[in-house]
This record gives sequence, structure tokens and C-alpha cells, in this order.
Amino acid sequence: MASRKGTVGGSGSGTAYYMISAVAQKYSIHPQTLRLYEREGLLKPSRTDGNTRLYSDEDLQRLETILSLTRDLGVNLAGVEIVLNMRQKIAEMQHEVNEFMLYVKGELARGLGDWEQRLHTALVRTTPADIVRATPAAPPQPTGGQADGGPDRARR
Repeated sequence: MASRKGTVGGSGSGTAYYMISAVAQKYSIHPQTLRLYEREGLLKPSRTDGNTRLYSDEDLQRLETILSLTRDLGVNLAGVEIVLNMRQKIAEMQHEVNEFMLYVKGELARGLGDWEQRLHTALVRTTPADIVRATPAAPPQPTGGQADGGPDRARR
């Protein structure tokens, strides 16, 4: 299996790539199944200059998810595509939420230093006498038949 595994990215990066035969053997699937997953857009292995498929560790994790969904849960390939797309959207949304939380934390940290000054300028000082209504409220309008010429007027 050593001849079917390589590293790319220069010395020290250690990113491993696996050829289709090694991946098929490792997961007990036919190479045509891997090609089908690629045709369906479920896997996107990189390619060498000679057009040989190379699967990264990330591709293998995705393949494990696909196999788990199909083998263990009985999900068809259309369902697998939906699940994978939803997982990607959830990851993107989680990233956005994390960025927003960092922004809010930064704004709070920045604003705590001058909160007393902003508190005094944001509030208007007043006395309780200023809050009490200066003019009395208008009396409520009568309801029923008297004000509108209803039944009480007809009896008079």
C-alpha cells in the first residue's frame, strides 16, 4: 500500500493522497463506485498531471460519511447529496454565527471602557414632576345609545 500513497506539498507538509485502488481496497468498495460518486458530484478527488485520481484525508472523511449514510441508514444517492449539502450549509452558517459573536464581543469590549460616559449622555435628567402629565386627560366618550341618537332617544 505504500506505493499507492503519496505526499504532496513539499517537505514537512505531510498531506497524504491515496490512489483509487488503495481507497477501494481500504473501504471494500469497487473502484467504479468511487467513479460513480465522483460523477454524481459527491466526491471531488484531485488529479495528477496524468489524470490519476488522488483522494485526500478530507475526501476519505467525506467518503466515510457517504458510506455510513448508504450502508447503515439506507439513504439513496439523491438523499446523500441533500444531507451533504445541508451539512455544508450548517457549517457555513456556524462560521457566520462565530464571526458575528466575535464582532459582538469586540464591540462590547470596546464599549465597556466608556460605558459610564455613554450612559450619562444617552439619558436625559428629569424630575418626577416633569414626568407627571401637565394637562388632564380628556374624559372618555360615552358609549351606548345616548350619544348617537340610539334607542334611549327614541323613548323620550
